[in-house]
Amino acid sequence: MDIKDIFEPELAGRVRTDLDMSLYTSFKTGGKADFAVFPESPEELQSFIEAFHKNGIDFITLGNCTNVLVSDEGIRGAVLFTSGLKGLSLEDNIITAMSGSLMSETASFAARHSLSGMEALNGIPGSVGGGVYMNAGAYDGEVKNILVSVDTIDRQGNLKSYAAEETSLSYRHSIFSENGETIIKARFALSEGEEKEIRSRMSDYNARRREKQPLEYPSAGSTFKRPEGYYAGALIEQSGLKGASIGGAMVSEKHCGFIINKGSATSADVKNLIEHVRETVYQHFGVMLEPEIKMIGRI
Repeated sequence: MDIKDIFEPELAGRVRTDLDMSLYTSFKTGGKADFAVFPESPEELQSFIEAFHKNGIDFITLGNCTNVLVSDEGIRGAVLFTSGLKGLSLEDNIITAMSGSLMSETASFAARHSLSGMEALNGIPGSVGGGVYMNAGAYDGEVKNILVSVDTIDRQGNLKSYAAEETSLSYRHSIFSENGETIIKARFALSEGEEKEIRSRMSDYNARRREKQPLEYPSAGSTFKRPEGYYAGALIEQSGLKGASIGGAMVSEKHCGFIINKGSATSADVKNLIEHVRETVYQHFGVMLEPEIKMIGRI
């Protein structure tokens, strides 16, 4: 049976089989997903999830694929992309952002309406859904500081809503990383400010990123979570790992907290280098680094 046959005719056109994930991940690595679906509305999203549940199909939800490492062997089952769920609106200094909207788009929307609170999040390349899922943050700003509420669909296709205090947001963690629910939209409460000053702060953060981070290479951003009392990049550099490489994967010489794809890396190269870094840092400092990126598929 063609996998498209389990969906309503109007949804079948949103299904793609043998999807090359390296074309979507920020690492530019990864094998093929058995199939992927690309809903363009909350209603389509719900219909897909209901069909998955009814037919016993396992699935994972991805947005802009900026914080994942997909196995070279690909992904068994379905990938549900929320990147087609776009839209931003404003009411009483509260921005409602669909999960597929980029964090940078949302921050620019806020600046355009003279609203402050998202400046530090402007340079984060992920989507709103991914940002909420991992409580994204930078330069002392994080999603937790501005979140009002989140709407989701659970694994059975039921609509749910969470107030910010119900989302269990903490460092790179949320309740959604536990319950597997798919984020539809989020609401952020911002404060009034001057557009010129807001954009000036955004420009300053972006300049700092360009100066200190290897943005010219494919990566998934910071590879490791910040260990309590330390900085991952400093531990890695002090362990003599600056520029260390396995295959096409390398510890950035610009910022040791980043593992980059020099151009020919496989996901296995990246994974093996991550493990080498973890083991070496542990040997030197007794600190076991925890990856910030999510490894998915047939790893």
